[in-house]
Parts: sequence; structure tokens; C-alpha cells
Amino acid sequence: MSLKRYLLLMLLATILCWLAFAVVIIYINPQETGFIGFLLFYISLFLALVGTFALIGFFIRIWLVTQPIFRQVIIAFRQAIWFACLVVFCLILQSQELLTWWTSVLFIALLAFIESFFLFGKKG
Repeated sequence: MSLKRYLLLMLLATILCWLAFAVVIIYINPQETGFIGFLLFYISLFLALVGTFALIGFFIRIWLVTQPIFRQVIIAFRQAIWFACLVVFCLILQSQELLTWWTSVLFIALLAFIESFFLFGKKG
């Protein structure tokens, strides 16, 4: 797949995910919905954030880093997943009134530890 096609597909998918998130916000009442409503909320938000962060991260990496472009796409997408997980995880904890500064710091440290394996792991 060419870079231009990837970026166009990622942009369209991200727009669709943000539209799906808007539909969930508009049509699902959190007072009346059960588990499925909250699941749709968090999944649509997660997918929209992954697409947004992947596109932003890719363009920032292209601007700052001189490594091959295909490598930048993979790294930006993986880091977008981690960052979206962080946002959704914090929102879930906040909804349960369990979010504290140290749980956020621990989760950030865990994600940084996992990402370090991908960035500095043994090539071979």
C-alpha cells in the first residue's frame, strides 16, 4: 500500500470513527443505557483517538525524524494506540472515581516500559 493511500484511508477511517463517537454521544443516554452503551462510547472514542494520534504522530515524525517513512508509520500507529489506551483508561477510572495521580503515573510508566521494548528491543 502506498503512503498516500494509507494516509487517505486513515483519514477517512478517523473521520468515520469521530462520526460514530458523535452518534453515540447524541443518541445514547448514559442514564438509561447498560454495559453496551458504555462499551460503544469507549470503543468509538478509542478508535477515533487512535486515528487522530496516528496521523498527528506521523506528521510530527516526518518533520522531526529522518528514518525511513514506512518505519515512521509503524511507530506512530503503535504509539497512538498506547496514548489512546492511556486516555480511555483514565476516563474509565475517572468514571468509577478511582483515578488518582499515582494510578496515572503507574499506567504511563507501564506503557513507557512496553514501548521501550519496541523501540530499543533486540533486532534480529
